[in-house]
Amino acid sequence: MDTTDDAELCDFCRLPCPTDPVSTECDSTVYEFCTEACRDAMAESDRVFTEYHGFRRIRTDVSGLDKFLPQGFPRNSFVLMANDEGARDDALRAELVWRALERDEPAAIVTFTEPPISVVESFLSLDWNVLPYLESGQLHIVDCFTYRMDDRDRERMFERMDEWNRHIYDITKSVTQTVRDPTDVSELHNKIDNCLEGLSMSDCGVVAIDSLTEFGTLVQPVQAYNFVKDLRADICKGRFVPIFAGATFTVEEGEFPHDLGYAVDGIVDMQVNANIVEDTLIKRIRIRKMNGVLAIPEWVAYEFTAGKGLVTFDPLAEMRETYEGGERDDGDPRGEDDASGADDPRARDPGSGKMGLGERAETNQ
Repeated sequence: MDTTDDAELCDFCRLPCPTDPVSTECDSTVYEFCTEACRDAMAESDRVFTEYHGFRRIRTDVSGLDKFLPQGFPRNSFVLMANDEGARDDALRAELVWRALERDEPAAIVTFTEPPISVVESFLSLDWNVLPYLESGQLHIVDCFTYRMDDRDRERMFERMDEWNRHIYDITKSVTQTVRDPTDVSELHNKIDNCLEGLSMSDCGVVAIDSLTEFGTLVQPVQAYNFVKDLRADICKGRFVPIFAGATFTVEEGEFPHDLGYAVDGIVDMQVNANIVEDTLIKRIRIRKMNGVLAIPEWVAYEFTAGKGLVTFDPLAEMRETYEGGERDDGDPRGEDDASGADDPRARDPGSGKMGLGERAETNQ
């Protein structure tokens, strides 16, 4: 039997049958399976798979990412978010978590750089009200930040809170697991595992880690590498739960966590680029790597908008639209000959090596 799109699909697993199918009849209906194992499993099961590998691939629901992942991404992926300072990777992680919550999936956030209240505020600043998800227990936080404070400092912090922050604290504390000593990798791993157990997180939900860079300052390199590999094995491969972990470029590129490319399933680059528009920093994002699916590694400019999240745009096209038919800042009217914006000093010079939106990443290496 051929394996083209016209090939028959197994009535249990929904995979194509590359050989003669195994048939069985039930209530005058003939069912065909790719293996005897699938035939026997159907006889013992009360349901069948409804789509081919649908349970392994999901969409992020972040438009700026899904556009370049047309097949979605494997659910069992560990994705490194390598970013420049100022790229707002925290907002992207917040959106990834928010989209999971909107899909009625659980989510866990591991925070090394911010206290839980600040994590919640980052959602609220984007008009994403996570308070109901905290109250229902759908969203949990693993706190690896407040270990820096002793009991006296914690009391003083609470006393200094205004009424609003105390309200957030009261909602958040029941779903927060505080790691006493994040340098103890065993305790940290156990806290994360307990968090996921409490959420019954298996083949659903997401985990977001704010900074592997910060974690790398707490432990020896060997411990850091083993921790990442163990999380990937236990959570991504064992539970089929994706992890999105941030890594800010503040250390040498060849050091942890920026040399983890071989050990992770996906890499998202977030860059602050000064070469597209003169005197302006433009944020750009691309999917550098995603195992198991088609990934289009194109740079695209982005910003974050409250309520919408990551929004992509073409800075050069928007600049041309702004200048077309109008007046320059110095008051000189623009004529038809220069309506394209080619003589705008901030526009891209084809010979300067400055990149336009959507150009392939290879041209900027």
